[in-house]
Amino acid sequence: MEDRKKQFKTVSGFPVERAYTRGRLASDEVGRDQGMPGEYPFLRGIHASGYRGRLWTMRMFAGYGTAEETNRRFKYLLEQGQTGLSVAFDLPTLYGYDTDDPPAHGEFGRCGVAISSLADMEVLLDGIPLDEVSTSMTINAPAAIIWAMYIAVAQERGIAIESLSGTIQNDILKEYTAQNEYIFPVEPSMRLVVDTIEYASKHLPRWNPISISGYHIREAGANAVQELAFTLADGFEYVNACRDRGLDVDAFAPRLSFFFAVHQDFFEEIAKFRAARRIWAREMRERFDAKQERSWWLRTHAQTAGATLTSQQPENNVVRVAIQALAAALSGVQSLHTNGKDEALALPSEESARLALRTQQIIAHEPGVADTVDPLGGSYYLEWLTDRLEEEAYRYFRRIENLGGVRRAIENGFFVQEIADAASLYQRELDDQERVAVGVNAYVSDEESPIPLQEIDPDGQHRHLERLNRVRAERDGDEVAAVLDRLRQAAAGDDNMMPSILDAVKAYATLGEMMQVLRGEWGEYQASWF
Repeated sequence: MEDRKKQFKTVSGFPVERAYTRGRLASDEVGRDQGMPGEYPFLRGIHASGYRGRLWTMRMFAGYGTAEETNRRFKYLLEQGQTGLSVAFDLPTLYGYDTDDPPAHGEFGRCGVAISSLADMEVLLDGIPLDEVSTSMTINAPAAIIWAMYIAVAQERGIAIESLSGTIQNDILKEYTAQNEYIFPVEPSMRLVVDTIEYASKHLPRWNPISISGYHIREAGANAVQELAFTLADGFEYVNACRDRGLDVDAFAPRLSFFFAVHQDFFEEIAKFRAARRIWAREMRERFDAKQERSWWLRTHAQTAGATLTSQQPENNVVRVAIQALAAALSGVQSLHTNGKDEALALPSEESARLALRTQQIIAHEPGVADTVDPLGGSYYLEWLTDRLEEEAYRYFRRIENLGGVRRAIENGFFVQEIADAASLYQRELDDQERVAVGVNAYVSDEESPIPLQEIDPDGQHRHLERLNRVRAERDGDEVAAVLDRLRQAAAGDDNMMPSILDAVKAYATLGEMMQVLRGEWGEYQASWF
């Protein structure tokens, strides 16, 4: 029978043969070391028991409007069986502004919760057992300050910070590559990241001070190979920066974490996670001379692909998310967020967030995919894809090295151009119907599918600003001036900045005030390749 398409290929462009055999694997040069689950190089998973002993953390991304609104959503999701928190912040917070700063006008609470001071963080975390619940916070340029607020709330409650567990994204390199939520130039930004890694390694042994993120690289238009290669290259750069600081690799490497997307191509996505674990383990052991096994582990969160969600026929997104979540489970991730069906239209409603969480719970408990480790391991096609992704990732590593390394490649626009080319190719394939997006370029319907959308409390900004003004009126102004001056001195010097940031946070200096001090010392980044 004649094939239904002229060419079959993965999203990354690998030609897909009609069938795969053991002989096809033997022709590849990339390492065939597989081992068993829980054994180096961890291709089949970092834990020998996989999900048999413990399921992945179900960590739904949530945040909108005021701290009060988001706190209610957190409590609702925990009641529904969520096992970890994940905080989304609004754009002013992500860019280091207070809500009443002029650049923040009109953006309050639209894509996450607004946090302008410690007082907001106190409300956000009210009633949350911080020593029992793991919390992830998706923030980058102001990550150290937001993290300090979280630590300060725990200390106010008498909770030992050694017991806190969670993650700050804090991956500034990918901001220059994909998401563009950078503020400072690369060098001081990297210094701040290393400060947080150093502080966590000494004081918060259960906290991940960075989540090296391929998700936003993928959402910007990268394919699976680019997401894999660029994310791991960033990871290597952070390891180098920490070693340049004089940190022992085994003191910080076990707390480095990752964050990848789970896109449409089912088998390619599973292969991507398997290849990532093997590459990271090999490089940490052989290149960076890490001695501890935990330093070789690639521990990763995953999120279903927001870029694949459609506003047309939004109910189809339930199916997309379920398939992507299944791929994540089969690939052995440590935590997972599933997107809501309405996220191409608005922030997820309570109903769609619950359905997205139920998707994970069904996959975890009903079909049996969590009962054995790496159940697709040994598939000729999957193993071929795993090797091929690894081979192509190493080609990118060599190109980046030839350009002078990650930071030089950022400065000359290499990453941005590569991602733009991949995004353009993918869009062209959709336009030419070489790829099908159901409901968008095929099986289109004129019928509308109305679904209820999440609305932000229209009075929320007023209440938030009332709290911000009250903080400014009631705090000790002289103390605030003193801690901001110490923060300025720390930024101008070489000492770890976390102690001075914590002092400023506890004095109720605002996010915008602290970031303005750092802008004054370091300036703002301007891309030279535009």
